[in-house]
Amino acid sequence: MISFKGKHFPKDIILLVVRWYLSYALSYRDIEEIMLERGTKIDHPTLNRWVVEYAPLLEEEFRKNYKRKVGSSWRMDETYIKIKGVWQYLYRAVDKEGNTIDFMLAKNRDEAAAKAFFIKAIGSNGLPEKITIDKSGANKAGIDAINLQLIVLSLLGCTLMQIQIRQIKYLNNIIEQDHRGIKRIVKQMMGFKAFHSAEATLAGIELCRMLKKGQHINSEKAFAFEQFYALAA
Repeated sequence: MISFKGKHFPKDIILLVVRWYLSYALSYRDIEEIMLERGTKIDHPTLNRWVVEYAPLLEEEFRKNYKRKVGSSWRMDETYIKIKGVWQYLYRAVDKEGNTIDFMLAKNRDEAAAKAFFIKAIGSNGLPEKITIDKSGANKAGIDAINLQLIVLSLLGCTLMQIQIRQIKYLNNIIEQDHRGIKRIVKQMMGFKAFHSAEATLAGIELCRMLKKGQHINSEKAFAFEQFYALAA
């Protein structure tokens, strides 16, 4: 249960403005002005605190309890996110249907970051049959490290499983196109001031994207905005 105890505004108002910020290309000041027109005064630092607090909680609730299963053929790539004037890396993967598998913000673009991303994605979605990447040596090294761990597990009695690696750039067009939906929202934010707030906000943006893609198990029964609000019920 996500708690709203101690807040000076009703839960409905908090969820409304958080969803607006995560779903649309609006700044905090845009939302502050829109709410003022509707008779509710909320300053933009308060909006920021709500997003940082509730976005990751809502994404976690969705991922653990409501996310549909994804396919076993993954497309993985990273894109750039500016934090305090420095470009950092958002690792992302989708299946061949375009459904979001997972994401992870990292300060570095190297084998360790790629491996950490694959461990996170596999932990939430299971082991894929194959992963398509570009010519990045770091990403390939990350998958190679996972495959090596699977070999070690097979020596301990587990069934031998290996992830097929495909380094075919044109097959990765689907993930590169999918980055655009995230970047469109992030662009209006004019860069993040801290890593933890970027991480929290991106979790919320990814959540709203997944809901719009129909990745909620009840997507046929409710609109995306209704699914979002129900996560905090």
